Amino acid sequence: MKNPRELFKNKPHLLEEKEVEDLLDYCIKLQDELIDLKFDQKESKQLIMLDMLKEVVKACESAEKQQKEFIRFGLEPSDFEESISNLKRFLTLRCRENGIWL
Repeated sequence: MKNPRELFKNKPHLLEEKEVEDLLDYCIKLQDELIDLKFDQKESKQLIMLDMLKEVVKACESAEKQQKEFIRFGLEPSDFEESISNLKRFLTLRCRENGIWL
């Protein structure tokens, strides 16, 4: 990001004006707010990603539990191909909705 003082490099005497000082202070304040906003957006994406990963772990644990029950009761074990496809669709959709690109 460009330093606001660089705008006055050809006319440094303008930097002494009260209005220009106020303008530069305001620009610096806006730059700080912009940096904070970018940080908040990154933090938000991290929380969304964390939520997605928790959902994936929960789905895996559920599938493992279901597999154990099938074995315990002598039933035919599940084919996880459909579950994996559903999981991939879920992750792709959530990433698209939240602007997270893997």
